[in-house]
Amino acid sequence: MTAPGRFISFEGIDGSGKSSQARRLAARLSGEGRQVVLTREPGGSPGAEEIRRLVLEGEAARWSPETELLLFTAARRDHLERVITPALGAGKIVISDRFADSTRIYQGATRGDLRATVDALHSLMIGLEPDVTFLIDMNPETGLARAAARGDGEQRFESFGLEMQKRMRRAFLDLARDAGGRIVVIDGNGSIEDVASRIDAAFAAHAGPAA
Repeated sequence: MTAPGRFISFEGIDGSGKSSQARRLAARLSGEGRQVVLTREPGGSPGAEEIRRLVLEGEAARWSPETELLLFTAARRDHLERVITPALGAGKIVISDRFADSTRIYQGATRGDLRATVDALHSLMIGLEPDVTFLIDMNPETGLARAAARGDGEQRFESFGLEMQKRMRRAFLDLARDAGGRIVVIDGNGSIEDVASRIDAAFAAHAGPAA
């Protein structure tokens, strides 16, 4: 990273608790007086939020993996231009609920054999990786039950079922193994406080002092 800020992402299967933990870390760091931008993908900017509705709602077969990949990349590019890059340039900590690793898994490994295309588009249009990624590892059955209980209408990917969740978990763990230390696997079992304590320890060890 050449920007003076710090970029942190949270990843995990559906229902892993990553969104709650991203909010919790952002609140803790803000309470310490640090400048924090909490954002999410798909979404995070007005244009990207419009695309979010397209890709997360509706029937499972609404889009092909290839079309999904193009939509997610367009949303990420707008998010990058309007939110992430300006915040990092201002020296802020950006915490994103999902980033490019989700596309590597959902479209690159589990919805289609598109990993090479995902990487090529990322290199061409995004060109940024988080400084550290916290991967919340969760039992797929538990995660899917949690996700289904939300009832928020954004359950298109959950509708692919348990086998999809199992494939995603394996793919996320494989990605973490090959990421050269950027992705830190966090045990998602236990209470919210238990998981938060693990993230705090990992943040201190891997993220270093705030800019």
